[in-house]
Amino acid sequence: MIAIVKSTALSGLDGQIVEVEVDVSRGLPGFDIVGLPDISVREAKDRVRTAIKNSGFEFPVKRITVNLAPADLKKEGPVYDLPIAVGILAATAQLPPERFQHYVYLGELSLNGSLRGVTGVLPNVLAVREAALRQVVVPVENAKEAALVEGLDVFPTSCLDELAAFLRGENEIAPYRLNLAELQKQPEEGAFDFEDVKGQQTAKRCLEVAAAGGHNVIMIGSPGSGKTMLARSLPGILPDLTFQESIDVTKIHSLAGLLPANQPLLTRRPFRSPHHTASTVSIIGGGRIPKPGEVSLAHHGVLFLDEMPEFHKDTLEALRQPLEDGVVTISRINASLTYPARLMLVGALNPCPCGYYGDPVRECSCSPLQIQRYISRLSGPLLDRVDLHIQVPRLPYKDISQQPKGESSRGIKNRVEQARDIQRQRFAMEKQTGGPRSKTSSVTCNAGMGPREVRLYCKLHKNAKALMKDAFGRLNLSARSYDRILKVSRTIADLAGTNLIEEGHVAEALQYRSMDNLS
Repeated sequence: MIAIVKSTALSGLDGQIVEVEVDVSRGLPGFDIVGLPDISVREAKDRVRTAIKNSGFEFPVKRITVNLAPADLKKEGPVYDLPIAVGILAATAQLPPERFQHYVYLGELSLNGSLRGVTGVLPNVLAVREAALRQVVVPVENAKEAALVEGLDVFPTSCLDELAAFLRGENEIAPYRLNLAELQKQPEEGAFDFEDVKGQQTAKRCLEVAAAGGHNVIMIGSPGSGKTMLARSLPGILPDLTFQESIDVTKIHSLAGLLPANQPLLTRRPFRSPHHTASTVSIIGGGRIPKPGEVSLAHHGVLFLDEMPEFHKDTLEALRQPLEDGVVTISRINASLTYPARLMLVGALNPCPCGYYGDPVRECSCSPLQIQRYISRLSGPLLDRVDLHIQVPRLPYKDISQQPKGESSRGIKNRVEQARDIQRQRFAMEKQTGGPRSKTSSVTCNAGMGPREVRLYCKLHKNAKALMKDAFGRLNLSARSYDRILKVSRTIADLAGTNLIEEGHVAEALQYRSMDNLS
């Protein structure tokens, strides 16, 4: 007898329905799983066999063949344990055929028949909804995460015999309901606040501009000047995540198995700070079983690279595609996966290997050649993709000991949100007027503008044009750097609430190109 049970499979963050076809027939006893299963899927036969027996059911001593269709899609993980077990019970008439076919099943079985949680439930359940299916069975541990998807009935199950009794109509499992409004409440502020950062007014202003326009930024300064504290304070001035952005962030962390316990929805912008010894795969993503890397885990948030020149050269160069396109593509022989990577890059580095070049207190011990080699680890094409370069000088004792508290992150955040509102209205108006990119454009902030948007919205006053012309020759700017200075100028004008980019806005944007003088 054949039973067909529905489950799901993921290719990157995109899911699709998988039909688990189970055939139990006469012949020599055997248990085969086909349909491009990986090792963890092939091991399911031992878990399923033992779980069925220990749950009080009869495991057939017959020929069992399980096909995971479509057969050309790679199947990974223990998520197929539950649908395979349900298929065997249905094929041996231990479950009524009129009920089990109405549900999609996800879950890993333990040897005693209980269900364990699995990773990637949110993108899997979103695939269920896209397939116009409405009922899904998941482990209790994943119920909150699955219930984030509206329009579905999520049935949390703790063990195989409880599910079997439900499918036979002997007990009821109520669909799980989640209070989304409660989950979306404003989270508590983080531990780092700009009011605790002494001095560094120029650096604070630079980070305010970066947050207002979603721009990438590099900070250069001697050890102990406050670069790390400034970077860790940045998420506190970024706008709150929208619900859709929270879903996008949660999907990636769920797929990576990094979703915190009892927190089904991530409502704070991620802040990722990998060590400089991290491999290219861990930063960009990939591996034998491709997984999202740090650039994707920082989606809609901040990726902080401390001691940036100490990262592997290949790793830094691999950042160029996600910084430019907002996605990272991982190519393999049999598939090409794309993960989102719309992030703010914040880099920190010393001005030289010893860290004290240009320091007013300590003397630098590096030769000019050593300094040049150190700075040149950051290539020109990579620096072209970073909008803001800022010096973070050492603070004198007087400023550290007597400087009163500065402006709080809340006050800066209010100005950032006002500037972001201006940008959202500007780009929403383009969609309403039916521009060439109106249906496909996902631009929501100035950093994401393409050449067309730069031409439309970065209008310069005549004095600003003269200043840009002079700076282009003096700083030897590339075409990409020119566009990025225009984007930063547009953000500064938005913070000032003006429509036309004036000379002062361009002058401030040009200040944030200190790496052009060092390289």
